[in-house]
Amino acid sequence: MNGRLDDTFARLRQQRRKALIPFLTAEYPDPERFKPAVDATCSSGADILEIGFPHSDPLADGPVIQRSSHRAIVNGFTVSRGFAAIRSIAAAHSLPIVVMCYSNLIFRAGLSRFLGECRDSGVSGLIVPDMILEESDKLRSTCARRDVAYIGLVTPTTPKDRAASIAEFGSGFLYLVSVTGTTGTRTRLDPKLRQSATRIKKQTALPVCIGFGISTPDMAAEAARYADGVIIGSKIIELIDSDNGDGHFRNLRGFMAEVAGRLGGNP
Repeated sequence: MNGRLDDTFARLRQQRRKALIPFLTAEYPDPERFKPAVDATCSSGADILEIGFPHSDPLADGPVIQRSSHRAIVNGFTVSRGFAAIRSIAAAHSLPIVVMCYSNLIFRAGLSRFLGECRDSGVSGLIVPDMILEESDKLRSTCARRDVAYIGLVTPTTPKDRAASIAEFGSGFLYLVSVTGTTGTRTRLDPKLRQSATRIKKQTALPVCIGFGISTPDMAAEAARYADGVIIGSKIIELIDSDNGDGHFRNLRGFMAEVAGRLGGNP
């Protein structure tokens, strides 16, 4: 359990809203403009913020997020700098922050040290796409001791019994991947998404949030009909790229506000 995530979903249920969760790559487009990009999302309707720690050998990232990670690494990103950036965000914004990263970043830093940094910097949840359930005991127990939610992922091809186990051992919310494949903008949702989401929601009391491929307000609104929140990544990165360099991120702000409105929000 994590109080900040639990409180956020409880508040959203009372307001009959669905969570809008933008994904940003840490220190992208560069260390100086990362915080203004975060500020633009947070002031335009974000309910929870997902920060991806760049990795050179990703498993689930499509070309847009891979490109953003590569640029951040070339610019000198380190895990320590990532946590420093999160401390700054947490000091300026009250919404919960979750970190998405691959397992070797965690184990290279040391499990206890990494989760201690999560707690101390204000991270509420952790998503680790390449961590399988059978090898996650130590990570999950360390997350629990640090009051950091361990957020599991299920896909459309996850067997029913395994999805139930992933949900049982997770906390915060359950991440439902909307497609079979990597991240990236798409023009329509999988027609079987409703079926997948309905089945998963019957298997867990955790909030279920849908991500991967959502690129328009219409797609976000449709996904939100079946879930408790939507996660948007590649489209957010593309909108950051469209900034003209003045740091106002007008296209990003406009998109976020429109999606928030479709999910019942009032940025």
